[in-house]
Amino acid sequence: MNGVKNRKQRAEVMDGVNGKINGHANPRQRTISPTQRSENIFLFYPNIIGYSRIILAIASLYYMPLHPRTCSLLYSISCLLDALDGVAARRFNQSTRFGAVLDMVTDRCTTSCLLVFLSSAFPRWALLFQGLISLDFASHYMHMYATLTMGTSGQSHKKIDQSRSRLLHLYYNNRTVLFGFCALNELFFIALYLLSFSSPILSPSLLPTDHSPGAISQLASPSHPASTLFAAPGSAWAMELARANKMDSFWPWVIAGVSFPIMAGKQILNVVQLVKASKWLAEGDIEARQAQGLPKRK
Repeated sequence: MNGVKNRKQRAEVMDGVNGKINGHANPRQRTISPTQRSENIFLFYPNIIGYSRIILAIASLYYMPLHPRTCSLLYSISCLLDALDGVAARRFNQSTRFGAVLDMVTDRCTTSCLLVFLSSAFPRWALLFQGLISLDFASHYMHMYATLTMGTSGQSHKKIDQSRSRLLHLYYNNRTVLFGFCALNELFFIALYLLSFSSPILSPSLLPTDHSPGAISQLASPSHPASTLFAAPGSAWAMELARANKMDSFWPWVIAGVSFPIMAGKQILNVVQLVKASKWLAEGDIEARQAQGLPKRK
């Protein structure tokens, strides 16, 4: 019996030692909550919103050559959700690097796809649209890379020190300014997209050439079944059928006129961002070379 009691007492003492050290909980015995063990970053609410944006963007691209109203609606909702994912990230404390990159990549891809369509709709201005695509990708890639390599650990690409650039600091740290520039920039390109279907000034092919009933009814003739249309939504016939829809160009012109200065300002910001990121990376290269004793004196 005494042996049993002694073993039990020793076990209780050891439990006490394992559980506490000098009256404090043993840090090695800290329990990990189930949420810490089973968090799935890919299923965070902001990232789910990001996936929804991608689905809406793909749907808008399918309707882009054929249904300008449907495409504009889907594309606009996808852009507006860009503001909602940030709200969700702050509300549920789910800000992640994956979410930030997903958000940026989605923005770049959707805008680029729209500009590619505008290049085909306005061939004379294709070089300009290609330049805008290149500037957008280059400036954001350089900025993101510079932030990850030169910034502090875990620094967001939106945390810009005012001493480095006042314009970028205002752009990224003022949510109203950031939303306004992004929204009006996209609105300008959406307006151009709608004008490609409605304005004879920008699209001379919209000028009527044959008003005969036969020519008008030919577009809706059974010789062009719906199956053919959906099999080739980007065909020339699909474009002509979409343009045959009577669309007023007044509001697209108004939207384009109002949003143009902001769009131009956004491109200036892209240039500033590209230059500042390049200089930041160059500063890092100089520091790294100096640490290696370069250039070596002869």
